[in-house]
Amino acid sequence: MSVIEVKNLQKFYQVHKKEPGLAGSLKSLFKRKYENVKAVDKISFSISKGELVGFIGPNGAGKTTTLKCLSGLLYPDDGKIEVLGFNPWDRKHEYLKKISLVMGQKNQLWWDLPPLETFILNREIYEIPKDRWQQVLDDLVELLDVSAILNVQVRKLSLGQRMKCELIAALLHSPEVLFLDEPTIGLDVVMQKKMREFIRVYNQKYKATIILTSHYMGDVQELCDRVIIIDKGRIIFDGQLQEITQRYADHKLIKVIFSKHIDEVKLAAVAEVKEYAYPSAVLRVKRGASNAAAAQLLKSFPVADLNIEEPQIEDIIREVFTGKDLA
Repeated sequence: MSVIEVKNLQKFYQVHKKEPGLAGSLKSLFKRKYENVKAVDKISFSISKGELVGFIGPNGAGKTTTLKCLSGLLYPDDGKIEVLGFNPWDRKHEYLKKISLVMGQKNQLWWDLPPLETFILNREIYEIPKDRWQQVLDDLVELLDVSAILNVQVRKLSLGQRMKCELIAALLHSPEVLFLDEPTIGLDVVMQKKMREFIRVYNQKYKATIILTSHYMGDVQELCDRVIIIDKGRIIFDGQLQEITQRYADHKLIKVIFSKHIDEVKLAAVAEVKEYAYPSAVLRVKRGASNAAAAQLLKSFPVADLNIEEPQIEDIIREVFTGKDLA
């Protein structure tokens, strides 16, 4: 059963183009030039109940615009969206009580008040029965380990602590659909890992349907089986994360540790040398030729250690955005 259905969604913006300098500023006072920018250009996808989908792409690809259309913050120029049977831009109270949008760079907590005050306010806004609210709050507080900071002013909390409390505020009404836009942005590595673990547990426990955008591929790799890749407003891939490697990465990496100095020219005769700084080297070799290349290295060079690895997903995605086509 599809919880989210998107068909031929379009959203354009008019951007003012001004000539440089004082003359350009004066001209713009009397005659402005505008350019239509395609933020989202005829994209279509569907997401089933309980899926946790990674929605990735470079800056300006259309990720946040899409989430804002899905949550009802923006009205699309064309196309059809249905979330939980609702048209998001109708902004019906029944719909808003079933979804939540968390943006890593925005906040809903009251800066001068402790988080608990915002949680109590949200209980009233979403008309959550007090017993139910307390049960969900206790559950989220335990999962995120924030019991010690509930009564501390938000302004005195660290970024990681604030982000945890932002999540609680967004989840108190137990939304069926959760839009997470860069939830780990700015967090350190340890806090990123804790946030990922929470998102995973929440998805499994509450069967929530989640769309996650992130520039950190670690978020996507650890949480999402399915990814949708968007670039310049268009979807260029929609499928299982492992398919990207299988369909797109035509090579493997051989990482070698040598026991003696070797001639890099001779090494290049075996495979493409990506890195070489004694005693280690990284070679790029065609997927089907990796075993043969490894055998030749072991036979012809003083190898202390050797590993054949898949390329990093970050590198694969980077190549997608530099011109190669996944379709």
